[in-house]
Amino acid sequence: MSFVKLKKRLSALLGPDECRFDEPMAPHTTFRVGGPADAWVRPAGPGSAERAAAALRAARDEGVPVFILGGGANVVVADAGIRGLVLETTGCTAARFEERDGSVVLTAEAGLTVDDAVEACAALSLGGLEFLAGMPGTVGGAVWMNARCYGRSISDLLVETEILDEDLNAATVPFAASDFDYKKSPFQTRPVFIVSASFRLEQGSEDVIRAAAAANRADRDAKGHYRLPSAGSSFKNDYSIGKPTGKIVDELGLRGLAFGGAKVAPWHGNIIVNDGTASAADIRALADEVAARVRAAIGVDLEPEILFVGDWPESRKPAP
Repeated sequence: MSFVKLKKRLSALLGPDECRFDEPMAPHTTFRVGGPADAWVRPAGPGSAERAAAALRAARDEGVPVFILGGGANVVVADAGIRGLVLETTGCTAARFEERDGSVVLTAEAGLTVDDAVEACAALSLGGLEFLAGMPGTVGGAVWMNARCYGRSISDLLVETEILDEDLNAATVPFAASDFDYKKSPFQTRPVFIVSASFRLEQGSEDVIRAAAAANRADRDAKGHYRLPSAGSSFKNDYSIGKPTGKIVDELGLRGLAFGGAKVAPWHGNIIVNDGTASAADIRALADEVAARVRAAIGVDLEPEILFVGDWPESRKPAP
């Protein structure tokens, strides 16, 4: 591995606003925690997707590991930071609309926020994505996670996904329903880079679409998603149990449970928040404790929505 060579290549490839070294990750995640990345790049503007691909190829050539970061909405970076290259996609925001087979399709680059995608669609009286309104993530992250809320999943509208595959070759992955499940996508098990995604939209009334989007934003606000730094829902729901995770946590009296500056939100059992003083270790310890108490009480293993990434102590590294 030659990080020195990679540093030189990235500096030549990207401008000073697009490439930094020893960059603290806290400002790049919604939890506002995390130590430095060895290298952080965020290509932005025209040609950003091509420069992102070039950065990935440089990292591969030099044997440096890569982590792809979207809006940072479901990520906790370790206090010690993250080794290698972090490629943040939020500068890759191009979008276009086109007619295909009698309907309108939006193709959006991975870094476009889902909220901006909703607004762009609403302006053209195109509906379908408004269930994502107010979610603090990107198109690429939403596809990777198969984001779901209010009874809909992003896979319900997905037509195809443009990626750089394991060999960094451009490829188109047509949507196949069998590849997706509740908050699962085929990209979670493949080390690929989502370049863009295409969605089939529904013609409708701009006023109705905007009203639905506003209602969803208001609902998220009322549930306290924006009160303190968090990742929104901390654990996935297991619908075979018959009740959402938040209700399970509430019934066990765990609202307000705290480790350091991390706390189970007093207003919602499935939201862990940072009171402004939390470390990544605090958040991890609290998530582990909540999961352990639920397992002990009802024999259910909660599956985190949060991804714990970076340079954790050996005893705390995520399972491969």
